[in-house]
Amino acid sequence: MPVAAPSYTEEVERLDVGDPESVPVRDAATVMLVRDAAEGIEVCMLRRHLQSGFVGGAYVFPGGAVDAGDHSSGINEVSRISPEAGRPAGAASVIAFEVAAIREAFEEAGILLAYDRGGELVTFEDQEVDERFSDHRGALHRGERGLEEICRGESLTLAVDRLRYVSRWVTPLGSPRRFDTRFFVAAAPPGQEPLHDDIEVIENLWIVPEEALARHGSGRMPMILPTVRSLEFLGGFGSVDELLTTAADIEVVEPVRPRVEGHRDGERIVLPDGEAFDAETSRPTGQDWSSGGNVGHAP
Repeated sequence: MPVAAPSYTEEVERLDVGDPESVPVRDAATVMLVRDAAEGIEVCMLRRHLQSGFVGGAYVFPGGAVDAGDHSSGINEVSRISPEAGRPAGAASVIAFEVAAIREAFEEAGILLAYDRGGELVTFEDQEVDERFSDHRGALHRGERGLEEICRGESLTLAVDRLRYVSRWVTPLGSPRRFDTRFFVAAAPPGQEPLHDDIEVIENLWIVPEEALARHGSGRMPMILPTVRSLEFLGGFGSVDELLTTAADIEVVEPVRPRVEGHRDGERIVLPDGEAFDAETSRPTGQDWSSGGNVGHAP
Protein backbone atom coordinates (compact mmCIF):
# COMPACT_ATOMS: atom_id res chain seq x y z
CA MET A 1 0.00 0.00 0.00
CA PRO A 2 1.43 3.43 -0.90
CA VAL A 3 2.60 5.40 2.13
CA ALA A 4 2.79 9.16 1.82
CA ALA A 5 5.54 11.16 3.45
CA PRO A 6 4.63 14.53 4.96
CA SER A 7 4.96 17.26 2.34
CA TYR A 8 6.43 20.71 2.91
CA THR A 9 2.93 22.17 3.16
CA GLU A 10 1.69 19.49 5.57
CA GLU A 11 4.56 20.31 7.90
CA VAL A 12 3.70 23.99 7.74
CA GLU A 13 0.11 23.14 8.75
CA ARG A 14 1.31 20.90 11.59
CA LEU A 15 3.79 23.40 12.99
CA ASP A 16 2.93 27.07 13.24
CA VAL A 17 5.98 28.80 11.81
CA GLY A 18 4.69 32.31 12.58
CA ASP A 19 6.85 34.53 10.41
CA PRO A 20 8.28 32.32 7.60
CA GLU A 21 11.12 34.80 7.07
CA SER A 22 12.31 34.16 10.62
CA VAL A 23 12.98 30.44 10.07
CA PRO A 24 16.78 30.01 9.90
CA VAL A 25 18.33 28.20 6.94
CA ARG A 26 20.76 25.55 8.20
CA ASP A 27 23.68 24.26 6.18
CA ALA A 28 23.35 20.56 5.32
CA ALA A 29 25.00 17.90 3.17
CA THR A 30 23.92 14.72 1.43
CA VAL A 31 25.94 12.02 -0.31
CA MET A 32 24.71 9.66 -3.02
CA LEU A 33 26.76 6.48 -2.54
CA VAL A 34 26.81 4.54 -5.80
CA ARG A 35 28.11 1.22 -7.08
CA ASP A 36 28.11 -0.70 -10.36
CA ALA A 37 25.60 -3.52 -10.77
CA ALA A 38 24.30 -5.75 -13.54
CA GLU A 39 21.38 -3.38 -14.16
CA GLY A 40 23.62 -0.30 -14.13
CA ILE A 41 24.33 2.09 -11.29
CA GLU A 42 22.81 1.38 -7.90
CA VAL A 43 22.48 4.02 -5.19
CA CYS A 44 22.17 3.59 -1.44
CA MET A 45 18.88 4.94 -0.10
CA LEU A 46 17.52 5.16 3.42
CA ARG A 47 14.02 5.65 4.77
CA ARG A 48 13.62 8.31 7.42
CA HIS A 49 11.87 7.38 10.63
CA LEU A 50 8.11 7.88 10.38
CA GLN A 51 8.21 10.25 13.37
CA SER A 52 11.15 12.26 12.06
CA GLY A 53 10.84 16.00 12.45
CA PHE A 54 11.58 16.55 8.77
CA VAL A 55 9.92 14.57 5.93
CA GLY A 56 9.30 11.54 8.11
CA GLY A 57 8.85 8.33 6.13
CA ALA A 58 10.55 9.68 3.02
CA TYR A 59 13.30 7.82 1.17
CA VAL A 60 16.50 9.84 1.10
CA PHE A 61 20.26 9.62 0.70
CA PRO A 62 22.47 9.72 3.81
CA GLY A 63 22.78 13.28 5.00
CA GLY A 64 22.01 15.92 7.57
CA ALA A 65 22.94 19.27 9.04
CA VAL A 66 26.52 20.53 9.17
CA ASP A 67 27.83 20.49 12.75
CA ALA A 68 30.38 22.76 14.37
CA GLY A 69 32.95 19.94 14.36
CA ASP A 70 32.73 19.68 10.58
CA HIS A 71 34.32 23.16 10.38
CA SER A 72 37.19 22.55 12.79
CA SER A 73 40.84 22.87 11.84
CA GLY A 74 41.42 19.50 13.44
CA ILE A 75 39.01 17.71 11.12
CA ASN A 76 40.74 19.33 8.14
CA GLU A 77 44.02 17.86 9.37
CA VAL A 78 42.58 14.34 9.08
CA SER A 79 40.98 14.92 5.67
CA ARG A 80 42.53 14.18 2.28
CA ILE A 81 41.62 17.14 0.09
CA SER A 82 42.61 17.05 -3.58
CA PRO A 83 42.35 20.47 -5.32
CA GLU A 84 42.06 18.87 -8.75
CA ALA A 85 39.37 16.35 -7.76
CA GLY A 86 36.40 17.99 -9.40
CA ARG A 87 35.90 21.01 -7.14
CA PRO A 88 33.69 23.68 -8.70
CA ALA A 89 34.52 27.36 -8.49
CA GLY A 90 34.41 28.56 -4.89
CA ALA A 91 34.43 24.98 -3.62
CA ALA A 92 36.95 25.66 -0.88
CA SER A 93 33.92 26.65 1.17
CA VAL A 94 32.29 23.23 0.77
CA ILE A 95 34.90 21.22 2.70
CA ALA A 96 32.80 21.34 5.87
CA PHE A 97 29.85 20.05 3.81
CA GLU A 98 31.96 17.16 2.51
CA VAL A 99 33.01 16.25 6.04
CA ALA A 100 29.37 16.45 7.15
CA ALA A 101 28.32 14.15 4.29
CA ILE A 102 30.95 11.58 5.29
CA ARG A 103 29.98 11.82 8.96
CA GLU A 104 26.26 11.44 8.23
CA ALA A 105 26.88 8.45 5.95
CA PHE A 106 28.70 6.76 8.82
CA GLU A 107 26.08 7.68 11.42
CA GLU A 108 23.00 6.82 9.37
CA ALA A 109 24.20 4.07 7.04
CA GLY A 110 27.34 2.70 8.71
CA ILE A 111 29.49 3.45 5.64
CA LEU A 112 32.73 5.32 6.29
CA LEU A 113 34.65 6.97 3.46
CA ALA A 114 38.16 6.99 4.89
CA TYR A 115 41.69 5.75 4.20
CA ASP A 116 43.65 3.58 6.61
CA ARG A 117 47.26 4.25 7.55
CA GLY A 118 48.38 2.41 4.42
CA GLY A 119 46.36 4.69 2.15
CA GLU A 120 43.71 2.07 1.34
CA LEU A 121 40.00 2.55 1.83
CA VAL A 122 38.99 1.15 5.19
CA THR A 123 36.96 -2.06 5.11
CA PHE A 124 34.87 -3.79 7.76
CA GLU A 125 35.28 -7.33 6.46
CA ASP A 126 37.23 -8.37 9.56
CA GLN A 127 34.79 -9.09 12.38
CA GLU A 128 36.93 -7.41 15.04
CA VAL A 129 37.27 -4.27 12.92
CA ASP A 130 33.56 -4.30 12.16
CA GLU A 131 32.68 -4.52 15.85
CA ARG A 132 35.14 -1.78 16.75
CA PHE A 133 33.72 0.61 14.18
CA SER A 134 30.19 -0.29 15.21
CA ASP A 135 31.13 0.96 18.65
CA HIS A 136 32.62 4.13 17.12
CA ARG A 137 29.42 4.69 15.18
CA GLY A 138 27.24 4.39 18.27
CA ALA A 139 29.46 6.74 20.24
CA LEU A 140 29.43 9.25 17.40
CA HIS A 141 25.65 9.11 17.19
CA ARG A 142 25.33 9.67 20.95
CA GLY A 143 27.75 12.57 20.87
CA GLU A 144 30.26 10.75 23.07
CA ARG A 145 33.00 10.69 20.44
CA GLY A 146 33.77 13.01 17.53
CA LEU A 147 34.74 12.03 14.01
CA GLU A 148 38.16 13.65 14.42
CA GLU A 149 38.78 11.59 17.55
CA ILE A 150 37.83 8.40 15.73
CA CYS A 151 40.13 9.23 12.82
CA ARG A 152 43.09 9.99 15.07
CA GLY A 153 42.55 6.90 17.20
CA GLU A 154 42.30 4.63 14.14
CA SER A 155 44.95 6.47 12.06
CA LEU A 156 42.38 7.28 9.38
CA THR A 157 42.16 10.06 6.84
CA LEU A 158 38.72 11.10 5.62
CA ALA A 159 38.31 10.46 1.88
CA VAL A 160 37.07 13.95 1.09
CA ASP A 161 38.85 13.70 -2.25
CA ARG A 162 36.42 10.98 -3.39
CA LEU A 163 33.34 13.19 -3.17
CA ARG A 164 32.05 15.13 -6.18
CA TYR A 165 29.86 18.18 -5.63
CA VAL A 166 26.93 18.05 -8.06
CA SER A 167 23.97 20.12 -6.83
CA ARG A 168 22.61 22.44 -4.19
CA TRP A 169 18.99 22.76 -3.01
CA VAL A 170 17.43 25.29 -0.63
CA THR A 171 14.21 24.36 1.21
CA PRO A 172 11.32 26.63 0.13
CA LEU A 173 10.20 29.54 2.27
CA GLY A 174 7.32 28.46 4.52
CA SER A 175 8.74 25.22 5.85
CA PRO A 176 9.24 25.05 9.63
CA ARG A 177 12.73 23.66 8.96
CA ARG A 178 14.85 25.00 6.14
CA PHE A 179 18.17 23.68 4.81
CA ASP A 180 20.75 24.81 2.28
CA THR A 181 21.94 21.37 1.19
CA ARG A 182 24.96 20.43 -0.91
CA PHE A 183 24.57 17.14 -2.77
CA PHE A 184 27.64 14.99 -3.40
CA VAL A 185 28.20 11.72 -5.23
CA ALA A 186 30.83 9.12 -4.36
CA ALA A 187 31.64 5.51 -5.16
CA ALA A 188 30.71 3.30 -2.24
CA PRO A 189 33.81 1.77 -0.61
CA PRO A 190 34.31 -1.97 -1.08
CA GLY A 191 34.17 -4.17 1.99
CA GLN A 192 31.38 -2.17 3.62
CA GLU A 193 27.62 -2.70 3.52
CA PRO A 194 25.01 -0.19 4.65
CA LEU A 195 23.11 -0.84 7.85
CA HIS A 196 20.48 1.70 8.94
CA ASP A 197 20.75 3.03 12.47
CA ASP A 198 17.10 2.34 13.48
CA ILE A 199 17.10 5.80 15.06
CA GLU A 200 16.96 8.41 12.32
CA VAL A 201 16.41 5.89 9.53
CA ILE A 202 14.51 2.60 9.56
CA GLU A 203 15.37 0.96 6.23
CA ASN A 204 18.24 0.81 3.74
CA LEU A 205 18.47 -0.55 0.23
CA TRP A 206 20.56 -0.53 -2.91
CA ILE A 207 18.40 0.38 -5.88
CA VAL A 208 18.73 1.35 -9.54
CA PRO A 209 17.64 4.99 -9.95
CA GLU A 210 15.04 4.11 -12.59
CA GLU A 211 13.44 1.56 -10.26
CA ALA A 212 13.37 4.05 -7.39
CA LEU A 213 11.67 6.58 -9.65
CA ALA A 214 9.13 3.98 -10.79
CA ARG A 215 8.32 3.11 -7.16
CA HIS A 216 7.98 6.79 -6.36
CA GLY A 217 5.65 7.24 -9.30
CA SER A 218 3.43 4.43 -8.03
CA GLY A 219 3.39 5.78 -4.48
CA ARG A 220 5.55 3.02 -2.98
CA MET A 221 8.59 5.22 -2.24
CA PRO A 222 7.67 8.69 -0.97
CA MET A 223 10.35 11.27 -1.70
CA ILE A 224 10.85 15.00 -1.74
CA LEU A 225 11.69 16.80 -4.95
CA PRO A 226 15.49 17.16 -4.54
CA THR A 227 15.74 13.38 -4.14
CA VAL A 228 13.62 12.76 -7.23
CA ARG A 229 15.67 15.14 -9.37
CA SER A 230 18.93 13.65 -8.07
CA LEU A 231 17.76 10.17 -9.08
CA GLU A 232 16.91 11.49 -12.53
CA PHE A 233 20.47 12.80 -12.76
CA LEU A 234 21.97 9.46 -11.71
CA GLY A 235 19.79 7.57 -14.17
CA GLY A 236 21.58 9.18 -17.08
CA PHE A 237 24.78 7.18 -16.53
CA GLY A 238 25.69 3.59 -17.31
CA SER A 239 28.58 3.21 -14.88
CA VAL A 240 30.06 4.77 -11.78
CA ASP A 241 33.20 5.80 -13.69
CA GLU A 242 31.11 7.63 -16.28
CA LEU A 243 29.13 9.39 -13.56
CA LEU A 244 32.18 10.47 -11.56
CA THR A 245 34.02 11.66 -14.67
CA THR A 246 31.09 13.87 -15.61
CA ALA A 247 30.67 15.09 -12.04
CA ALA A 248 34.35 16.04 -11.87
CA ASP A 249 33.86 18.31 -14.89
CA ILE A 250 31.16 20.40 -13.21
CA GLU A 251 32.62 23.86 -12.84
CA VAL A 252 29.78 25.80 -11.23
CA VAL A 253 26.96 24.60 -8.97
CA GLU A 254 24.09 27.07 -8.81
CA PRO A 255 21.62 26.80 -5.90
CA VAL A 256 18.11 25.62 -6.77
CA ARG A 257 15.56 27.70 -4.84
CA PRO A 258 12.05 26.29 -5.27
CA ARG A 259 9.00 28.16 -4.04
CA VAL A 260 5.66 26.85 -2.79
CA GLU A 261 2.55 28.38 -4.35
CA GLY A 262 -1.15 27.78 -3.87
CA HIS A 263 -3.43 26.37 -6.55
CA ARG A 264 -7.06 25.28 -6.72
CA ASP A 265 -5.87 21.66 -6.95
CA GLY A 266 -3.44 21.96 -4.04
CA GLU A 267 -0.03 23.36 -3.27
CA ARG A 268 2.68 23.34 -5.93
CA ILE A 269 6.47 23.37 -5.69
CA VAL A 270 7.71 25.59 -8.48
CA LEU A 271 11.29 25.57 -9.74
CA PRO A 272 13.03 28.76 -10.93
CA ASP A 273 12.38 27.76 -14.56
CA GLY A 274 8.64 27.53 -13.90
CA GLU A 275 8.38 23.73 -13.84
CA ALA A 276 5.77 22.77 -11.24
CA PHE A 277 5.37 19.72 -9.01
CA ASP A 278 2.68 18.58 -6.62
CA ALA A 279 3.85 19.54 -3.12
CA GLU A 280 2.50 16.35 -1.57
CA THR A 281 3.83 13.80 -4.06
CA SER A 282 6.73 15.62 -5.80
CA ARG A 283 5.26 14.52 -9.13
CA PRO A 284 5.16 16.94 -12.08
CA THR A 285 1.87 18.74 -12.62
CA GLY A 286 2.40 19.33 -16.35
CA GLN A 287 2.05 23.06 -15.84
CA ASP A 288 4.75 25.66 -16.50
CA TRP A 289 4.00 28.39 -13.99
CA SER A 290 6.37 30.87 -15.57
CA SER A 291 4.05 31.23 -18.57
CA GLY A 292 0.92 29.22 -17.70
CA GLY A 293 1.63 26.79 -20.54
CA ASN A 294 1.88 23.03 -20.55
CA VAL A 295 5.43 21.68 -20.46
CA GLY A 296 4.56 18.18 -21.58
CA HIS A 297 4.65 16.29 -18.28
CA ALA A 298 2.05 13.69 -17.41
CA PRO A 299 -0.27 14.81 -14.58
